[in-house]
Amino acid sequence: MSKIRQAFANGKAFIPFITCGDPDLATTGAIVRAMAENGADLIELGIPFSDPTAEGPVIQGANLRALRGGVTTDRIFDFVRELRRDVSIPMVFMTYANVVFSYGAERFVAACEKTGIDGLILPDIPFEEKEEFIDVCRSHGVDLISMIAPTSENRIAMIAREAEGFLYIVSSLGVTGTRSEIHTDIQALVQAVRKNTDIPCAVGFGISTPAQAQKMANLSDGAIVGSAIIRLVEQYGKDSPEKIGEYVRSMKSAIRK
Repeated sequence: MSKIRQAFANGKAFIPFITCGDPDLATTGAIVRAMAENGADLIELGIPFSDPTAEGPVIQGANLRALRGGVTTDRIFDFVRELRRDVSIPMVFMTYANVVFSYGAERFVAACEKTGIDGLILPDIPFEEKEEFIDVCRSHGVDLISMIAPTSENRIAMIAREAEGFLYIVSSLGVTGTRSEIHTDIQALVQAVRKNTDIPCAVGFGISTPAQAQKMANLSDGAIVGSAIIRLVEQYGKDSPEKIGEYVRSMKSAIRK
């Protein structure tokens, strides 16, 4: 079983996202540890990029703050190596193809393996173009995680059959960000996935409240939350780890009901 699959082995998974280096890497480290201690099953680490096309204004802001603070991909690899001394839950990178290309795909994925990153999410790479990355990821034991969106209808079976790690189900059209309601028929998307794979699927984009997380986890294998966490970072800065720990605990208890 891949390490990512283990995140779903004990019931519904809660998957928080954080942008590395916002407001600084020391605070990111404290946030990751607070998430792990309060029940996160898998953590998505965002590598900041200057043009994060899938992100709404909240995560775009986090990207800009991190880049202004001097965060680089090399520094993030060093940071993950340090984290892995005491954080054992699965961690995946979420970033953009340009970040990987400019670093060198082979070198990037080899560094993921070496530092203990279990998977890679590239939201700007369509399924049909993942061949550029899939072989190098497999050769280093890093799961290339696919996304399924409400517009994926005719391709769901194909994407699901070739999925690795877990499937990221995008709840809404558009960019990331909190939403008061999610109107997509998640149940239909999950049923289409289930017909083609037993790989776990988790729902992200737009989830911010315990009630939303519980609803999405009831329909799938877990819930992913990003913007609501970044808002706490924006609000509390270096004091945010404790607040985020409390938030993760509340979300985790909601999805376990």
